Amino acid sequence: MFLALRELKFARGRFALMGVVIALISLLVVLLSGLSSGLVNDGVSGLKSMPASAFAFDGGTKTDNAFSRSVVDDEQLAVWQGAEGVAEAEPMGVNIVNGVTDDGTQIDLTLFGVEPDGFMAPPVSSGEGISAPGGIVISEPLRDEGVEIGTVVTLDRLDLELTVVGFTEGQATFGHVHVAYLPLDTWKLMAAGAAQPGAPTDEQIAALDFPFASVVALQAGDGAKPDYAAVDASADTTTLTLTDSFNASPGYEAETLTLSMIQFFLYAISALVVGAFFTVWTIQRSHDLAVLRAVGASSRYLLRDSLMQAALLLIGFTVLGVAAGVGMGALMPAAMPFDLEAAPIALASGLTILLGLIGAAVAVLRIVRIDPLRALGGQR
Repeated sequence: MFLALRELKFARGRFALMGVVIALISLLVVLLSGLSSGLVNDGVSGLKSMPASAFAFDGGTKTDNAFSRSVVDDEQLAVWQGAEGVAEAEPMGVNIVNGVTDDGTQIDLTLFGVEPDGFMAPPVSSGEGISAPGGIVISEPLRDEGVEIGTVVTLDRLDLELTVVGFTEGQATFGHVHVAYLPLDTWKLMAAGAAQPGAPTDEQIAALDFPFASVVALQAGDGAKPDYAAVDASADTTTLTLTDSFNASPGYEAETLTLSMIQFFLYAISALVVGAFFTVWTIQRSHDLAVLRAVGASSRYLLRDSLMQAALLLIGFTVLGVAAGVGMGALMPAAMPFDLEAAPIALASGLTILLGLIGAAVAVLRIVRIDPLRALGGQR
C-alpha cells in the first residue's frame, strides 16, 4: 500500500478527475436502479403482493397482456381445483376501466374480481374488505388524489356505481394503473354486459349465468411442487408462475428489458473507462515500476499494490456517487415511478466496483512484464 498511497497523493488531480467519472457512473447506476424498481412496482405491485403461486391462462393466450386476453371457464377451473399439489384454485377477473368520482375527478382503475372469502381477497389498511356487490377496495396511493372511504366511482359507458369501502396495504397497481378489488360476481356482471346504471344488486347477480373469468389463481400446498405442465395439458391452459406472470402486464417486459440493456452498457462503460485510465497511468509510470523491479520488488507485490490503488479509488468514489444518487432520489417528484431499494443498489454498486477492478486488472497486468533493465535508461 506504500506505493499506492504515495501515488494517490502525488497525482491527486488526475485521480480526482477519474474519481469524479466513477462517481457520476455510480450516480447513474443508482438512478437507473431506482427507476427500474419504481417501474416494476408501478407496473406489477398489485401482482407482487398477491398470495398466489401461479396463474393459469387459457391455452394459447399470448403472454404479453395475457390477463386481458385470457378467458377461462368453470370446466378448466374444476380441473385445477382437483389437481395434485394445488391447495387453492380460484377464478379471477381482470380488466382496465375509466371512471369518475362523485366530486368529478377522473381516475383509471384495473379491476381485479376475486372471491370475497377466498385467499385472493386483499388485506386492508383501513376500512373493510369487499363483501357488498358494489364495494371496492382500492390502492392506498389514491388517497392522495382525494379518494376516501365512501367515495362513489361511476364507470364510463356503464354508469355502474362502485363505492370505496377500504384501501389496500400499500401500493397496488397493474400496468401503471391503480388496482380496485371487487367481488368476482360483480366483475362477471360487467364482463357479461348485464350491468345496469346505478349500484349493482344481489338480484342482478342472482339472475346472471356467466361461467367465465380471466384466469385461475393458484396456490400450491406447503412444500408441494405441482406439475403445472401436466395439468395444463388436461385443462387446456397455460400456467405462469407469479414472477413469470409479471410479463403478462402491459409494457412490463419492454420497460424492464430497455432499462436492463442501459444498465448493461453502463457497467461495460465503467469497466472500459477504469481500464483505459489505468492503462495510461501504467504506461506513464512504467519507468518507476521498472526501477522497483530492479531493486527486488516482485511482480505480485506490484500487481497487488496497483489493484489496491484501483480499489481505493473505486470504492471511495462509488460510495460518494451512491450517496449523491440516494440524495437525488429522495428529491424525485411523486409523479415519477422511482423507488430506492437497498438490495438492487447494493448489487449495482458491487458490480460497478467489481467490473472496474477487472478493467484495472487487465490494464496493470503489463506490470508483470516490466523489464528491470529499463531502469538503467536503455529505453528512456
